Amino acid sequence: MEIYDKLSHPLAFIIFVLTLSLPVFIGFITLKRTKDQSDFFIGGRRMNKFVVALSAVSSGRSSWLVLGLSGLAFAKGTCAVWAVVGYILVEMLQFIYIGRKLRIQTELYNSITLFDYFESKYNDKKHLIRITGAIIIAIFMVTYVAAQFNAGAKALSTALDINMLLALFISALLILVYVVLGGYIAVAYNDVIRAIIMLFGLVVFPVYGIIKIGGLNILIEGLARLNPAYIDPFSLGVGVIIGFLGIGLGSPGQPHIVVRYMSIDDPDKLRFSSVIGTFWNVVMAWGAIFIGLLGRMVVPSVENLPINHPEEMVYIVLSAKFFGPILYGLLIGGIFAAILSTADSQLLVVASTFVRDIYEKILKQDVEIEESKKLKLSRYVVLFSGIVAVIIAYYAHDAIFWLVLLAWGGLGASFGPSLILSLFWKRTTMHGIVSGMITGALITIIWKLFLKELTGIYELIPAFLFSIIAIVFVSLLTKKNK
Repeated sequence: MEIYDKLSHPLAFIIFVLTLSLPVFIGFITLKRTKDQSDFFIGGRRMNKFVVALSAVSSGRSSWLVLGLSGLAFAKGTCAVWAVVGYILVEMLQFIYIGRKLRIQTELYNSITLFDYFESKYNDKKHLIRITGAIIIAIFMVTYVAAQFNAGAKALSTALDINMLLALFISALLILVYVVLGGYIAVAYNDVIRAIIMLFGLVVFPVYGIIKIGGLNILIEGLARLNPAYIDPFSLGVGVIIGFLGIGLGSPGQPHIVVRYMSIDDPDKLRFSSVIGTFWNVVMAWGAIFIGLLGRMVVPSVENLPINHPEEMVYIVLSAKFFGPILYGLLIGGIFAAILSTADSQLLVVASTFVRDIYEKILKQDVEIEESKKLKLSRYVVLFSGIVAVIIAYYAHDAIFWLVLLAWGGLGASFGPSLILSLFWKRTTMHGIVSGMITGALITIIWKLFLKELTGIYELIPAFLFSIIAIVFVSLLTKKNK
């Protein structure tokens, strides 16, 4: 196939390899700057506003955007835009309100993780919040990382025509090396570089494609001839649109996103980060949608796409048709840029949960642990978590878009309401927080398994609402710890 021939070109392959190797280089550079646990997990609260803005956006988008959203636009048309409206609006406000208050309070309590903050604020001496949160992280976050590895392997396997298991191994190795070396600092600076690479993949690519086919009007007319529903943003119906808008409810509950706010050097600078982050969110979302729309017009038959999850491979197929070997190598590298920007952040959350929240604060709470030992253990946990994620990814058969949405919904419903109410409702109690986490996680799983198909409602929406109800109800019945 053409996609294999392009990347077999020496120059294309060199560009591709250089793009993938750059994060590892950054990992070695930041190794010396990563001196303790605070550096490894939140960059020592020394990150500047521009890095935080691009890192927060990049870490939240991942393969879901480049492969999943473009695939949705290919399959459904312009109505795919509703899948991005919710999270763009929520994250714009989140930078200013949730992010700023969280940054101030986590410094006040000297908190490195989200559960540090909850436990300190509510004087949770029995560690109920940490234990509950760790279980939820183990269920949803590792699944989330597996989805990123799965996406990376599919893209690599398709681009290079190699075995899926080998592709999984390469994808995981590229991520694990630099995360183990540089931790959060390496991840944050790599996010900035990836944002620049994705500028080409999600801006230059669709603009060039529209020009190449004759302009925006030609695209719209071509889609209308194929199916009028492709140019109707309301073709999915009100219920589905509400479900897509509900995706935004998950943003406040994503630990790998909110940790960015905790890492900024000055909480007042988050207003600037909000402007940059929102602009970048909009640009990347429309870029992915237009790639899907272009794909539908240029390759109208699904049979002409790779066999495994064909819609999600439209980015790769279209880039092979539009560009020469060198630019194609950069574009395929751009896919990995998107995938790495989420998987690495999530691995750090898993590591911080088990090293900081479980090992240090519960199992060894009465023992003074050297920073060097904590740092070494954090790196071991990142490595082990990556191996577990690879195993899950190999046996996962769900499409990227929906697998990510399940993990996004579970984390969003478990932690989002708890974080929001802890910051803005003074009556919130420790037992309320725990009940909200448990309710959010359980409703997400139950709704997905038994009620999603029946109701057509995305599991995050009812789970989020029930979590709020649980927090308020239990908080009113219990006393706040002092």
